[in-house]
Order: sequence, then structure tokens, then C-alpha cells
Amino acid sequence: MKKILFVIGTRPEAIKMAPLIKGFLAQSDIFDLHLCLTAQHRQMLDQVIDFFQLQPHTDLDLMTPNQSLSALSSRLMDGITAVIENFKPDYVFVHGDTSTAMIASLASFYLKKKIVHIEAGLRTQNIYSPFPEEANRQIISRLATLHMAPTLQSQQVLLDEKVNEEHITVTGNTVIDALFLGLKIVKESPSEKLQRFKNSLTKAPVILVTTHRRENQGKGILEICKALKAIAIEFSGFQIVFPVHLNPKILQPVHQELKGIDNIQLLEPLDYELFIWIMQRSYLIITDSGGIQEEAPSLNKPVLVMREFTERQEAVASGAVLLVGNDKERIIKETRNLINNKTHYNKMAGAVNPYGDGTAVAKIIDVMKSLDA
Repeated sequence: MKKILFVIGTRPEAIKMAPLIKGFLAQSDIFDLHLCLTAQHRQMLDQVIDFFQLQPHTDLDLMTPNQSLSALSSRLMDGITAVIENFKPDYVFVHGDTSTAMIASLASFYLKKKIVHIEAGLRTQNIYSPFPEEANRQIISRLATLHMAPTLQSQQVLLDEKVNEEHITVTGNTVIDALFLGLKIVKESPSEKLQRFKNSLTKAPVILVTTHRRENQGKGILEICKALKAIAIEFSGFQIVFPVHLNPKILQPVHQELKGIDNIQLLEPLDYELFIWIMQRSYLIITDSGGIQEEAPSLNKPVLVMREFTERQEAVASGAVLLVGNDKERIIKETRNLINNKTHYNKMAGAVNPYGDGTAVAKIIDVMKSLDA
């Protein structure tokens, strides 16, 4: 029986790992699973764990207010090392580019454990954008044993970096598996909380907004707020729904600049259930999220990405997303174009999702079945 340790710390990791964890749990005669939460993000992580009905075996509960990367990294190293030494896994699964994923990989390397990197091979090739995620994923790629690449492009990145082709599998992105599973749950057994949320919205078309990245803090978030204010005035028949990240560097300026505008709804971060429903309900999405760039094309929603660089170039090439940075005028111009130019809107909305068809979990499990412990 293969012993597998999953280490997750943030909401995006939990979303993308959830269907994979459930897939392995369904084959408990082959795999002995241990789920470790670091709680790098506490509240937003817990919502996803509850929605997918996952039961962690270990919860390190490491989040502290205004935590620095160095202090967090130190606590992660000590906590994850102890879990690895106790459980003695054959493989340690990490996802993406978080501090949790990078430190779990480093701790596993120190203890000579095999590392499986889910969503491997994403790059901007700008070490400071996004920060620290680009550095994290490059470090993980140097340490990983197996690389589960979501696309052919991410596979090529790894090959260019001299990763052995035999150690790479192109799987699609597990976020699509999670999205389809989540929408099934929403359709078949919606919660009372979701029903209340539906009732809180008007019938006006929705522009969904999210932002959380460090590159959009400071001057960037102020420019974004100015753009949203102008969009709200020009397109008063639309409602802007903005679940605001809990980071004070985002939360405070957003509320200072946008609170009280009639057709802008500032919300607390939404549970995954509510969020995938509002994505489906939206006319367009303005975001700096990586996961949304992958999810939205499956829902036929155009995405304006508030970043200068993206590691998800496949979505740009397909026409499903457009980079606008945090420049006020660019955000307004491209939003206006999507609202006023139906041909342009339909072209973006109709782009094929380059991140797969929801079969990534099955492909990853097949790979693990074929391996010796």
C-alpha cells in the first residue's frame, strides 16, 4: 500500500486538491492517505474543506495576523517536518506555488521523500511577478520527483529546464475537476446560505471582481478602485460584485474608495459554493486570480486579468483572457469593449478552455497506481 501525504495551506490549493484527495480516498485499498493542513490561510481554507467534506488528519493551524514570509516559512518547516517524520510517506503531494507547497517540498527533500508536484511547469519567467509564487514554483520544480503538468505548454517549460520527460505527465488542471464537482453539488444540494445569497442580488448583469496579489497592493489597488468607480457610473445597469480579500492592504483601501456606491456590492470572501455560482451568473470577470483564469473558460465567461504577466499563457493564446494590468484606463477600456462590442464578447466567451475536460484526477491516480512505493 502506497502512503501519500497531501499538504495544503490555502483556499486555491484546497480547491484544486479536493477532487484528487477524494479520488485517492475512494481507493483506500491501494493508498494510505494523510491530509495535512497548514492553514496558511485559515478562514478561506476552512470553507473549502467543509464544502468538499474533507477530514484533515493534521491541522498545524499556523496562520497569524500580518505574518511575514520568513516567520511563516520557519513555522511551516518545523510543522511539516514533524508530520513527515511521523507518517513516513512514500510520496508527498504539493500543489502550485504557495509558501506551503515550497516549504513542504524542501522539508520532503531534506528527508529524502519523493515529491509529486500538481500544476507543475507554470512560469512567468519574472522572479518577482507574481511574488513570491514564481520563485516558489521554480524551486519546487528543482526538487520534485514527479511533475503533473496541466498543459503541453507547461510540459515544454519543464523540458526546457532539463526535467526528465519520463517524470512529466500532462494531465489537464484539477481545477476543472473541482469546478465540475462543485457545480454538481450546488445543483443537487444547494445550501440555505446559497439561497440567501441569490436573493441578495438584483437581476442586473454581474461584473465579478477579485484581487489579492501583492503586485496590486499600494498604488495598484487605488487604480483598480478608480476604474471600478468609473465603470459603475458609466454602466449603471450592471452590478459589480466584489468579494474583498481579508488582507488589510486590500480590504481597507477598497472599502475607503468604493463603499456606498449603489451598484457596487462589497462582500466578505465568498464560500467556494457561492463563488462558483456567482461566476456562472456573471457577465464578465475582472481578477488577478490564477484559478479563475482556468475556471472561467469552462463557464464561457470572458476574463480581464489585472496583471502585467501571467503564467497561464494558454488562456491568453486561446483568447479567453486578456491582460490589463492595474492601469485604470486599460481596465475601463476593455470592460467597455466587452459590454458594447458583442462580437468581441462572444469571441472571448466562446474560446475553448485549454486546461482540460475534468479528467485530470483520473490521470494522476493512474500514474500513481503504476508506480512502486
